[in-house]
Amino acid sequence: MLFSEIIGQEHIKKHLQISAENGRIPHAQLFVGKEGSGTLPMAIAYAQFLLCNSSENNEACNIKCNKLQHPDLHFAFPVTTNDSVKKHPVSNLFLENWRTFIAEKPYGSLFSWLQHIGVENKQGIIGVDEAQDIVKKLTLKSYEGGFKVMIIWMAEKMNIAAANKLLKLIEEPPKDTVFILITEDEEQIINTIKSRCQALYFPILSEENIVSTLISEEQVEENEAIRIAHQANGNYNKALQLLNENSNDLQFEQWFITWIRAAFKAKGNAAVIQELIAWSNEIAGTGRETQKQFLQYCLQFFRQAMLLNYASEELVFLETKTPKFNLKNFAPFVHSGNILLIEKELNEAQYHIERNGNAKIILLDVSMKLTRFLHQKEETV
Repeated sequence: MLFSEIIGQEHIKKHLQISAENGRIPHAQLFVGKEGSGTLPMAIAYAQFLLCNSSENNEACNIKCNKLQHPDLHFAFPVTTNDSVKKHPVSNLFLENWRTFIAEKPYGSLFSWLQHIGVENKQGIIGVDEAQDIVKKLTLKSYEGGFKVMIIWMAEKMNIAAANKLLKLIEEPPKDTVFILITEDEEQIINTIKSRCQALYFPILSEENIVSTLISEEQVEENEAIRIAHQANGNYNKALQLLNENSNDLQFEQWFITWIRAAFKAKGNAAVIQELIAWSNEIAGTGRETQKQFLQYCLQFFRQAMLLNYASEELVFLETKTPKFNLKNFAPFVHSGNILLIEKELNEAQYHIERNGNAKIILLDVSMKLTRFLHQKEETV
């Protein structure tokens, strides 16, 4: 993958190229960016630049990198057991799936990766078995005599045992070894790992970048591309989902609207509590990754409603499709008096689900609190 194939992020491309050409290559780098901002494609392009720029056979090197088959380019990413891998899952056992995934969805999310390997109902992790594999790979000499590059995608999914296993190697890697850790949430990476990396922050993609790419790469009409880019909110993966109408957002929207309608009616109406219990049971019946994705969607929905409530329409990209639901009518119920409380509960719910808490209890608890928050009045000064 070449830098020229990466959407936008021109200043980051220039920084990486110029620093590499001048020999200023940090041995451990942390690429921080939201889903769909291009952190993984950029890491692959950067790795290819390091491996091939000074290669004697540049063309052959680029071909191997494009196929993700260069012997000095290594990957680690979240995995779990599936029908083919029954125990001790590590990235090496999923390399063919990974190559297909990158070829089809270079801007894909963790959830789409887990769907790709048929485990969307499980949580993927980077465990100690993976860390041992990384140590083995990087203690060997470079196959082609140049750099060795290890890309760790979704590094926040690295558990404590794996992180501790890699600490020494990341701090003092073998000569010409480069670590590129990629994360959407650097706060979930332990400080001892973060402190050993030079961080590079990726902004979300501009609407102009997404529009031009949809037109040139997907042959989308300009008006449609503009509409999709606005809704995508800087996430090219989301833009492609909207284009192909295979986003989870419609299902999430239906769940969300059912939820807030029941929560709103539940105050002083005990019979409606059964609706909230049924709703909690339905969501709890999905996989944990789906539950976390849905709670993230809820956070976004509430924030968009608040922006609309405070007349910041230019920042509102959410468009609902549910009949008889109008975001403008819902917006007044989300304000400065309750948004922080709502966000706190949803973030805590995500945290507990991530750590295998009982989803039925967690979701019902949030639901009961929401019945109170939605009726809370905004304080006036």
